[in-house]
Amino acid sequence: MPSFDFLVIGSGTAGLSTALGLSRLGRVGLVSKGRADDSASDRAQGGIAAVMDMDHDSIALHVEDTLGAGAGLCHPQAVRQIIGRGPDAVRQLIDWGVPFDRQPDGSWHLTREGGHQARRVLHSADTTGHVIESTLLRRVLAEPAIQMAEGHYASDLWLTEDRCQGAWVLPPKGDHPELWTARAVVLASGGAGQLYLHTSNPLVATGDGIALAWRAGAEIANLEFIQFHPTTLYQPGSQPFLLSEALRGEGAILRLPDGSAFLERYDPRAELAPRDIVARAIDAEMKQHRLDYVTLDISAQPATLVRRHFPAIFAHCRAQGYDLTRESIPVVPAAHYTCGGVVVNEAGRSTIPGLYAAGEVSSTGLHGANRLASNSLLECVVGAAAIVADLEGQVRLPDRPRQTPGRSPGRPATAAQRTDISALRQKLQANMWQAAGIVRNDEGLRAACAYWGELGTRISDSLCGPQPYQELRNLCQCAEILTCAALLREESRGCHFNSDHPQRRAVAADSISQRDQQSQFLRPIPGAA
Repeated sequence: MPSFDFLVIGSGTAGLSTALGLSRLGRVGLVSKGRADDSASDRAQGGIAAVMDMDHDSIALHVEDTLGAGAGLCHPQAVRQIIGRGPDAVRQLIDWGVPFDRQPDGSWHLTREGGHQARRVLHSADTTGHVIESTLLRRVLAEPAIQMAEGHYASDLWLTEDRCQGAWVLPPKGDHPELWTARAVVLASGGAGQLYLHTSNPLVATGDGIALAWRAGAEIANLEFIQFHPTTLYQPGSQPFLLSEALRGEGAILRLPDGSAFLERYDPRAELAPRDIVARAIDAEMKQHRLDYVTLDISAQPATLVRRHFPAIFAHCRAQGYDLTRESIPVVPAAHYTCGGVVVNEAGRSTIPGLYAAGEVSSTGLHGANRLASNSLLECVVGAAAIVADLEGQVRLPDRPRQTPGRSPGRPATAAQRTDISALRQKLQANMWQAAGIVRNDEGLRAACAYWGELGTRISDSLCGPQPYQELRNLCQCAEILTCAALLREESRGCHFNSDHPQRRAVAADSISQRDQQSQFLRPIPGAA
């Protein structure tokens, strides 16, 4: 039975940052369900938002932009704390060796994205996430206090003595998990984009950490707020390829196939409006004109700028037969970011002692109803540092678990339950796209909630069974939490738009789901507008 001081589940930017920080406090087990570099972080193109140019920007302005994008659902105190720690987070990445782009005079090359009033996004060309991920991964692999376990899957958390003190972990291609214990467990497993038929997320984004925490009894907040990225390359039958919002920040225009621009009819900020507004505008135009896609056009900008600033995007589009510098390219929205997740306080603590969360799996109060572009990588690094500081600041670390069960509970999934995993997953994704996509209504949400109950009878709540089966179990539970929370929220706010309730409620409130209390309710946010 492996035993560590700390167990980190997930190997994106949040997981790697947390593991590096905790390695100076004790032995760290780092669990990655696939390859260590297979994460949403690795795909992040735009960059990390932080105030690094005090002459033209300020913490107060970044806070204002974040609150504006969050549509009244941000926690103001959390926003101020996280944004205020942004410059230190960036300096930590730089100390770890991340090479952000600079101007010829040595100053930072900062870009501007939708919802930002100033240029404050640090980047490394258009592969910022990959550069951060690969830099941190090299340091993790060189750190003797960290044990990396690729191809291992956390199927459930282990609670004893009213604390989370470990997790059941499936070995590669295994059906029966073994118990890995720790003084504290950190969820850094990313979001739940694979709930949807169209997503920019990698295949590993199956809501695992959210479902793990929910089954353990932790509070889950605001899962109905799924951010749809407005622009992924339209490639029927292929995994969508993300086209960074920074393209619009540098002058790209969204157009109908006849060449006409349309965003100014929806918001005076046009291409620089927040993502939820842009995605709904595209969705409306596609439905009105019965289009399969709209187009994105940056051909009016200098070709050298496009190729220099967006080399990976340019190369990918070129390989698909499109030249960004000469023509418009077809784009469609896709599920991109999970704004809600496991409720944590400013130290990263969940509502279960011993269980922490950082990054997209968490609900810190930063994003509210709609994430401001490039605040996600910032939240990963700030959240990781907060967890490290909390554990480091304790008078003494929690004791190691004193008692352990001899074998894993639960029975394996039956052969009949395993045979239709792929078909059930595809049906779930199609239903979610239809019922809980960019625009929703009560009838569709009610039908979806009923379907999850039916699907749940076909999936046992067992720790045993192969990874695809466990992922389907987690997706089903996340889908149920999401659609029921969306039905409960009788308003439209940020990423959540219900055509039966188009107005925003006067009082901002988090939707809270908790399994062991069998409850789902709205909790007002102090200080929110």
